[in-house]
Amino acid sequence: MTDNGHESVPSRRRTRFPGISSRAYEHPADRSALVALRKLSGFDTVFKALSGLLPERSLRLLYLSDSVRVSDAQFAHLNEMLRDACYILDLEKVPPMYVTQDPKPNAMCIGLDEPIIVVTTGLVELLDEEEMRAVVGHEAGHALSGHAVYRTVLLFLTSLALKVAWIPLGNVAIMAIVTALREWFRKSELSADRAGLLVGQDLQASMRGLMKLAGGHHLHEMNVDAFLAQAEEYEAGGDLRDSVLKIMNVLPRSHPFTTVRAAELKKWAESRDYQRIMDGHYPRRSDDKETSVTDSFRESASHYADTVRTSKDPLMKLVGDIAGGAGDLGGKLFEKFTGSGTSRPGAKDNGEG
Repeated sequence: MTDNGHESVPSRRRTRFPGISSRAYEHPADRSALVALRKLSGFDTVFKALSGLLPERSLRLLYLSDSVRVSDAQFAHLNEMLRDACYILDLEKVPPMYVTQDPKPNAMCIGLDEPIIVVTTGLVELLDEEEMRAVVGHEAGHALSGHAVYRTVLLFLTSLALKVAWIPLGNVAIMAIVTALREWFRKSELSADRAGLLVGQDLQASMRGLMKLAGGHHLHEMNVDAFLAQAEEYEAGGDLRDSVLKIMNVLPRSHPFTTVRAAELKKWAESRDYQRIMDGHYPRRSDDKETSVTDSFRESASHYADTVRTSKDPLMKLVGDIAGGAGDLGGKLFEKFTGSGTSRPGAKDNGEG
């Protein structure tokens, strides 16, 4: 793998994954959400229209003219990280990377024909070298998975939602597509977090980076175990009303909550799947064409079944109860919403005839 004629190798000994397929690290929820997105009525129409009309050259020129392109001469340490990430994940081509002035910490991988990576000055100033390496690996993972195309469509639909009268669909349909795209992108972040760990190969650095995104520079005031405990409390806390509020809170977001991301990544890092990848046992890109769609569906369905079965969230537990054949749905809903086990209105008391 080369970049402008320069050979790139990691700056310290890290495992490399020749020919790795994005299937190795993609979260099952990511694949499921993308399948659901593609099945959404009207998505193909919008996607094809935008693919032909989005001004990608204009987008590239914008970053070229108003941001700093990472190279050996500019932000050289980021350039080295990028080449490291592409070497480890065996990307055939190193995507262009830009640093743009924005105090809000953020990074994104966008583009239709070819991906480009953009990081903000706020992010560069916030993270140390190993934390930043995980972020660069995260974005390289987006590039390898082909996420940039859908991310770009989401950005344009979000910013131009009121100016898409030329699309032969109503505004409600556009908003449905935007909502579905956001749901998929939140799931894709879980996949990219895994790619970042494969590149950085330092779980603590990945955890620190997520904590800083949540709490800023004050790392000395934070604790990884306490941070992860927040995720557990968030998942298990409250009643059914809180579950509904969680859904409403997350709908407008492009990223999952940072505590949830940290908990998901730690769980994966401790899994046998991660260890097998580190030992060199992983799906290869050369086999991608032979991958069974049915197997992907089955894996995704199995993941969701496990999620429902093991979740501590009141809504997920209710879904599990219903799926398990629990009766008296009305009673369960009443109890969940009120937090009580008392008799509901209209129900007969055991002492009545």
